[in-house]
Amino acid sequence: MFNGSVKWPIMADDLCIAITGTPGSGKTSICEYLEKEGYICHSVEKLAEENGCLGEVDSEDDSAPVDVHELADKWQCDDAGIVFVDGHLSHLLDVEAIVVLRCNPKVIEERLKQRGYNDNKTSANVEWEMVSGVWSEMLEFEIETPCLEIDSTEKTSQQLCEEILDWIEDGCQSLNVEENATGAIDWLSTNS
Repeated sequence: MFNGSVKWPIMADDLCIAITGTPGSGKTSICEYLEKEGYICHSVEKLAEENGCLGEVDSEDDSAPVDVHELADKWQCDDAGIVFVDGHLSHLLDVEAIVVLRCNPKVIEERLKQRGYNDNKTSANVEWEMVSGVWSEMLEFEIETPCLEIDSTEKTSQQLCEEILDWIEDGCQSLNVEENATGAIDWLSTNS
């Protein structure tokens, strides 16, 4: 594990950054904004499809499962420059840095209902956000990649992108994952 702050020579030529978080936290909106700014963005779903790691659509939740472990074995970012990977499983891929988007569970619930998610799928995702599911996975898999956690609840895509790009320019300074997770946003304590 990393001890203390990590500083990467970020303005290096090639850098792949995961944009992860609960569905509805703003990942795709941020990546769409970044694409308009000229950055390359990949979606985990499209990468899974291209690499034969996408299962059949499940009729219960209307989504296709991604075999992220197989995808992590098959896919490597070969693009030049700063590249972003959009998806709630992107933190499990081979990336140099991770942005974890967090969003008030009440807002997540509203957004997912607007997308037409059924009650079970909405509840599961709201619960995932409440218990900091992404941080739990990163701890479980002992991911030692520099991380930035951002509360996306009330920020625009432009504000979020500026914060992310500033973090990259500053060298992706980060505590180790365990320290980040310990200090992570705690929706259960804030009664949000």
